[in-house]
Amino acid sequence: MNSCSKFRIVICALVLWSLAPVTGMGAPKKKAPPPPAIAKLAWLAGSWRLEKNSQVVDEQWMVPAGGVMLGMERTLEKGKVREFAFLQIREGPGGGLFFVRQASGEKEAAFQSKTLTGTAVVFLNQLQDYPQTIGYALKPDGSLLVAEEGTASDGQPKRIEIVYYRVGQ
Repeated sequence: MNSCSKFRIVICALVLWSLAPVTGMGAPKKKAPPPPAIAKLAWLAGSWRLEKNSQVVDEQWMVPAGGVMLGMERTLEKGKVREFAFLQIREGPGGGLFFVRQASGEKEAAFQSKTLTGTAVVFLNQLQDYPQTIGYALKPDGSLLVAEEGTASDGQPKRIEIVYYRVGQ
């Protein structure tokens, strides 16, 4: 092999080496960080309603942004506000999720996520007066199941389920 051929091989090797980052050859690619856990709750965003007898319950959630989802709930009975609540789901230290609820006439309560899937989330606060657990689940028919459970003030187990249907879309 003459010196001209050796020179061409060296030049080709240098060109290929310099193109490695552009073409994906060479060093392994860095993995993109996983999406924040709150992004898994995008299915909850929107307006939800339950109409039963003379009662209408509306719950609305904003899309996840900035590590938080903001929500509100209002219960009407015979056309008058009976209850309301301000809600939020936010990312906490280490990426865990927290559900915070400020209901009418009650102090703020915070619950930490216990389970999270692509269609359900359960929050827990064992130190809280009823409820100690609050869960949201998107059902196959597109409705939203909200379940509250725990020990009632009389010491008995209690579970309340509300099934909302999406409205306004």
